[in-house]
Amino acid sequence: MKNIIKGIFLSLSLLATAQMNAQKKAHKNVNVKVEESENAIPAVRLISNPDGTSSFERGTIPTLKHMNTTTFWINNKTEEWEKNTHKAPRRQYVITLKGKIKFKVSDGSTFIIEPGVILLAEDTTGVGHSWDMVNSKEWERLYVPITENADDLFVADKK
Repeated sequence: MKNIIKGIFLSLSLLATAQMNAQKKAHKNVNVKVEESENAIPAVRLISNPDGTSSFERGTIPTLKHMNTTTFWINNKTEEWEKNTHKAPRRQYVITLKGKIKFKVSDGSTFIIEPGVILLAEDTTGVGHSWDMVNSKEWERLYVPITENADDLFVADKK
């Protein structure tokens, strides 16, 4: 229930942000060392590598930060072709409301996305990723595109 509430609050926060005229910032891939905090939500970022492969990194997205977005949409339907390897169509947050999804990148590594963990899809070039549902028949999610050249606010975990 807490994860659903977090998802609703995040959705409302994103909607409010879309209504504001946020300044555009240059996109930065910043790996900042921060302590784990209740002021951040767990996230996994999909990355396109220079050799055309994909990988991922774990981190967080801080709460109550204004995000540069203009729209979002909700989806609860999936087609089999969507589970095949593909790249992200745009830089976007994918916020799971219901379901448990196992993602796989080029080297075979996997990670799980479920309510309470934000997926940051930034593997927009190369081969991309694939996914499948785990112990669920439905995946309810919000797609929130990131404004071009905007900071994604992702903070990578310490290594």
